[in-house]
Amino acid sequence: MSAALNEFATHGFHDASLNRVIDTAGISKGSMYYYFDSKEDLYAHVTRVELERLFDAVGPVSIPTKSEPDAFWSTLEDYYLRLMVALMNSPQLAALIRGWLAASSSALQQAQQELEQSTMPWLESALAAGQRVGAVRTDLPSSLLIAVVLGMGQAMDTWLVTQQLDSEALPGLVRAFVGMIRGAMEP
Repeated sequence: MSAALNEFATHGFHDASLNRVIDTAGISKGSMYYYFDSKEDLYAHVTRVELERLFDAVGPVSIPTKSEPDAFWSTLEDYYLRLMVALMNSPQLAALIRGWLAASSSALQQAQQELEQSTMPWLESALAAGQRVGAVRTDLPSSLLIAVVLGMGQAMDTWLVTQQLDSEALPGLVRAFVGMIRGAMEP
């Protein structure tokens, strides 16, 4: 995993070499292909594992249950900021994500859809909590609201990971991003 992470972070998806990963890891090609079907499969796995580590390091988000819409949005803003700070402090993961965004492989697109699906229970729970506290509109189907958030979030995340940001600018950007999502989601 370490050899693959270093290779993909250093060279990006397209220029990464499975042979270098295999040599650095000190394993045979047969061993590599026993666990992974392709370079796309390995890349998706490494990215998934590193994202899970990031989310574990940041910890869970605790959605407020009181009827205070501002507290709901403030909690989401704080969590998003913590994620982005952790990502800034993890240049290899940021490089993996940039490479993921630049790659157009159908296998990587399928892995991205699987990652989105794995977040669906959390998104549904957060949406329902937001609706209970009056922070999120109830006049549209939940599936549409989630699709809007995912689309906006993907655009924001893509822009963030392709920029050279300093830690001073990040809070204002996160505040603006959450404000944009809030503007689309508020009743």
